[in-house]
Amino acid sequence: MSKTPRKSGWSVRSIAICALLTALSVVLARLLIPMPNETTRFSIEAVPIFIAGMLFGPLPGALTGFAADFIGCLFTPYGYNPIFCVPPILYGLCAGLFRPWLTKKVSPLRIAAAFLPAIVLGSILYQSGSLALIYGGESKTAFFLAKLASRSVQFAVTGVLDVLLVWALCRSRVFTAAGVWPSAAKPAEKGVSGQ
Repeated sequence: MSKTPRKSGWSVRSIAICALLTALSVVLARLLIPMPNETTRFSIEAVPIFIAGMLFGPLPGALTGFAADFIGCLFTPYGYNPIFCVPPILYGLCAGLFRPWLTKKVSPLRIAAAFLPAIVLGSILYQSGSLALIYGGESKTAFFLAKLASRSVQFAVTGVLDVLLVWALCRSRVFTAAGVWPSAAKPAEKGVSGQ
């Protein structure tokens, strides 16, 4: 019996896991989240999106981010605005792009490096500009600078929480036990060296 080459694409299992991670992100974005004002929100909704990218690659991660944002907006009074979907897509995309590096060795520094582009370029810079464009009125520049400052603090806090949660999940080897992560990729046993 000859072996047939593996078909490219997603398995039903990976699609189901991405769907569950999408649902988890939607729930985490809407439950028990401190909101000091209408545009600032402390949540860990990016963790499931990041995990989807880390486990399955950039395209599944990006699609999980888009789906989580789209579905989550259906539960808000504001409705869906496609201008705001870039940051969640970036979380999944960046995690997927860093996947080859993370499979070699998982450490907090490597996880932080994978989160950093999405946090800085998407959640801080892009989203601050988008909020200024939509809500800034006559003083878009002042609104942008104020959002840039407040969102920098917001995502410094949530970024650390996101990294620690992903690190804790990797340390628990839950992904390896589920068969969705290579068993050779073990978290660093000593220190937090990412090199």
